[in-house]
Amino acid sequence: MQASGPLTGVRIVELDAIGSVPFAAMLLADLGADVVRIIQPGTSASSVVPTLYRGRRELTLDFRHPAALSELLDLIDRADGVIEGMPPGSAEALGLGPDRCRMRNPRLVYGRASIWGLDGPMAERPGGDINVLALSGALHAIGTAEAPTVPLNLIGDHAGGGLFLALGMVSAILGAQANGEGRIVDAAVTDGVGTLMALTQSLFGSGRWLDRRESNLIDGGAPFYRCYRCADDRHVAVGAIDPAHFADLCDELGLDARKIPQFDRAGWPQMAREFARRFASRTRDEWVARFPDGAACVTPVLSLAEAARHPHALARRPLSTGPAGGATAPQFVPRAPASPPAQVATIGEMLGRWND
Repeated sequence: MQASGPLTGVRIVELDAIGSVPFAAMLLADLGADVVRIIQPGTSASSVVPTLYRGRRELTLDFRHPAALSELLDLIDRADGVIEGMPPGSAEALGLGPDRCRMRNPRLVYGRASIWGLDGPMAERPGGDINVLALSGALHAIGTAEAPTVPLNLIGDHAGGGLFLALGMVSAILGAQANGEGRIVDAAVTDGVGTLMALTQSLFGSGRWLDRRESNLIDGGAPFYRCYRCADDRHVAVGAIDPAHFADLCDELGLDARKIPQFDRAGWPQMAREFARRFASRTRDEWVARFPDGAACVTPVLSLAEAARHPHALARRPLSTGPAGGATAPQFVPRAPASPPAQVATIGEMLGRWND
């Protein structure tokens, strides 16, 4: 939690879940919101992935019991927002559904994270991040010509779900502050991924995107926008789309850019083979030395351990999260050093902190 972030004074109750919810809560806390994470006894994962659970206070409540449920509802009465990712109907069965909560607190914004959304033919079906990518066309478009590649959970759970949940919460809270009326935010991963695919689908619809992997400008099809294996079996990433960068790339590889039509698709296979042959002649770090500071948009593909030690990453990341903790984003200038939140041990202390 940032002591002076733009969401300072906003109170969020996070009902512990997997998938989009903890990522959205992390973002809201990074922006200064006072987020209290409610966990069932014995279920905390904060010690396993501390970065994902940073910046929040943590309360253990077994709200399946009436007394604990009453305490939780008292906390929600004082909140600006609630976020949860339970299976359909589960929150209502527990007495925590949006109708009950918003009846008690009309300005409450109730965020519901899910894979498929609150309605539609698949709303109650199980599914995961990868299933959304598969049905959206995103998975089909990512990978090699031979097979799709799973892009971690960055596109689905985090970008398609968590980012849109956080954006929806902030937008609805702003509305509630203006008119006193809360909303239900239906943050479905399937909707978020569909939105993220807007550019690709638009290019495809206008005939500017071939519907097969490794055939387009930014999907690995272009030889000047892909990764290459080096002599030590490590890789470099090449992003020389700009003709000036392409010329610099060719010059360092010992090729004459004037004789290589950069955007002629028919010549891409031969160009890729020649680039691959030349990059394979030196180690990754030898190539890095030949392209200092990312010249020609050539950079090393770093391991997780290497990425945590990169000078630019270290310069951008607050010390409170550690080198591997990930920077808060976006950053606001000027920014004050983030201070770690104090843990709250009792519901009474939390209610006292939130008492108007």
